[in-house]
Amino acid sequence: MEQCWRWFGPRDPIPLSHVRQAGATGIVTAIHEHYRGEVWPEEAIAERKAIIESAGLRWSVVESIPVPNAIKLGGAPAQEATTAFAETMRRLAHAGLKTICYNFMPVVDWTRTDLRHPMPSGGLALRFDMTDFVAYDAFILDRPDANRDYGEGLLAAAEARAAALTPEQVERLERTIIAGLPGAEDSHSRQGIAAVIARYRDLSPDDLRAHLRTFHKTVIPLAREHGLRLCIHPDDPPFPLFGLPRVVSTAADLDAIFGAVPDRENGLTFCAGSFGARADNDLPAMLEAHLDRVHFVHLRNVSTDPDGSFVEDDHLVGNADMVRLLALLLQEEVRRRDEGRADDLIPFRPDHGHLLLDDQDKTTLPGYSAIGRLKGLAELRGILQTLSHPTYGVLQ
Repeated sequence: MEQCWRWFGPRDPIPLSHVRQAGATGIVTAIHEHYRGEVWPEEAIAERKAIIESAGLRWSVVESIPVPNAIKLGGAPAQEATTAFAETMRRLAHAGLKTICYNFMPVVDWTRTDLRHPMPSGGLALRFDMTDFVAYDAFILDRPDANRDYGEGLLAAAEARAAALTPEQVERLERTIIAGLPGAEDSHSRQGIAAVIARYRDLSPDDLRAHLRTFHKTVIPLAREHGLRLCIHPDDPPFPLFGLPRVVSTAADLDAIFGAVPDRENGLTFCAGSFGARADNDLPAMLEAHLDRVHFVHLRNVSTDPDGSFVEDDHLVGNADMVRLLALLLQEEVRRRDEGRADDLIPFRPDHGHLLLDDQDKTTLPGYSAIGRLKGLAELRGILQTLSHPTYGVLQ
């Protein structure tokens, strides 16, 4: 497996020289300066690739080309937005890029309620607290019909939570939920997000699935033509937010997506943390069912609460059996080698990481501090080394 690192371009607080010291060889990045649905300039793609290669690394995965709301909502504007997405695909292929990660989450990308949750170790973690989220959705944003989406007990707890928040705490919670985390397509104001949510008001899960199929009918043949691998990222968290449908959350969702467009180029970014935030997701079974189309992997772990809350735990602690998942991925690489696809390695990155040591006092991007990810990468690398060992490993 190829060891990779998420990097947000020249403005990232972590320079590429530090990525090399971490032991990663591949970079996962995007042209974040052109991230509103427009076509990425060829010059920007070439420049970004040259910067990465001059540091002795390679641009392994494009994460992500944004999928604008127009595509998810469907209708006439979707065609123009899909055409722009497709042209960016062509330009990336011309530059020698092969793997493109994207997501299909409506309105908000990955979402948390606390960016500095204290862990027993003293580190700080990302957390999604269901009561805090419902407090914001139902009693601060005051979304119409929000009360229909939650049980009475949760609504009562959320109302009490909202009433107890100071104005400063409300501002921080709102900023955390809607202001846009690293890699997200958009940031929102309170009025802005309410307006976008309203556009989705009559969109059902079946509608969103149909719009994803329509999108795939255009971009998957193009990927096949240009030797590209598209890999959809699961919903994070893998359940509805703001009453909006989410359709990349469960095993049934994956079966529907890949059953509709079965080409291998219609691939999966297997994110252990996103899928693991649902206790009813069987991660090894989901991975085994779709191994041949796993083109990219995010490895992190979460521990969940009965109400749907979760915290991003240590990489080897939580709902995901990381040893089992890595064993399956290594076995898949052996299978690909035996098929004559020895160059079809599976890139992975340590997804997120705790704020540790003096990173707690530095400017960092939420989830993307250096030391926490370095710790996670080292732990994952240790598992890979053990599983591959000629005497003790499982791949003989």
